[in-house]
Amino acid sequence: MLGLLSFISCDDILEEDISNDIVQTTYPSEGDVIESNVVTFQWNELDGADDYRVQIYDLYQIKVYDTLVSAVNVSLPMAEGGYQWRVRGENSAYESTYSFPVYFEVNESFDLTDQQVILSSPVTNFVTNSTTFTLAWDELPVADYYKLEIVNNSTGGTIVYQQDNITTTSVTLNNTIISQDGSYTWKVKAINSISETSTYTSRTFSIDTVNPNQPQNSLPANSSTQTVNQTISFSWTIPADSGTIQSAISYVIEIASDSAFTNILQSSNVSGTTFSQSFTSTGDYYWRVTAKDAAGNTGTPSSYFTFTVN
Repeated sequence: MLGLLSFISCDDILEEDISNDIVQTTYPSEGDVIESNVVTFQWNELDGADDYRVQIYDLYQIKVYDTLVSAVNVSLPMAEGGYQWRVRGENSAYESTYSFPVYFEVNESFDLTDQQVILSSPVTNFVTNSTTFTLAWDELPVADYYKLEIVNNSTGGTIVYQQDNITTTSVTLNNTIISQDGSYTWKVKAINSISETSTYTSRTFSIDTVNPNQPQNSLPANSSTQTVNQTISFSWTIPADSGTIQSAISYVIEIASDSAFTNILQSSNVSGTTFSQSFTSTGDYYWRVTAKDAAGNTGTPSSYFTFTVN
């Protein structure tokens, strides 16, 4: 018995078995005709499910979406046509039975009220050190033009740029439009002769042009002696980022055989402020750390430390 139990994972024991359960769909219902380019799929919560897998097929049984979400709804852009959708619950050990496929149709409507502009790039929460990049969105076929607004969230929601009557699906920013570091929201709505989308579609981006601070080496101590073939633990600190945007920071640790770092023996990317390495050769070594951030800024390398491996 002990031998058999050893093959049963903790997840199997702790997770509820939902393999015979079925998720109840609520919207769209069978035969619904939706006049919007975005459909919000909804279903009832299933006890024991941590996530839900939504699958959507077109009339040729080609899979259009296969999406895993933790909520009991998901909004997806849909082209005009007929579709079937289904959903199942999942946890780390079990999957429920898929719901019975539900047929629905998406019709193109000249009325934009219930439609949405689909933003394409940059991705949401985009971080960059450049003020020149392009905002782009998908064409809404029945739109005559678009309206764009950019808001500086770091200054309390000040509108820093607004453009009406845009007949293309992109706008390129420059430093006359965005001149300060900060968090921004860009939002677009579509307009035609009889209607406009009831809400803006929005995403955020951040501008961070400040280089990370210079790290400070901690261990191994400067001029220390280490033992060959034994693991050495490197660590360092860095002062807090005082910039408007604190982009995520990672590090490059370099180990060289000379103080000018013209002969770098190893260069490693590190997400935290520690690193471990052993050395098979005796001799003198030099190490330093450089911080870089998610926006693309690179700071000044730390002052090097040296150690000797005997």
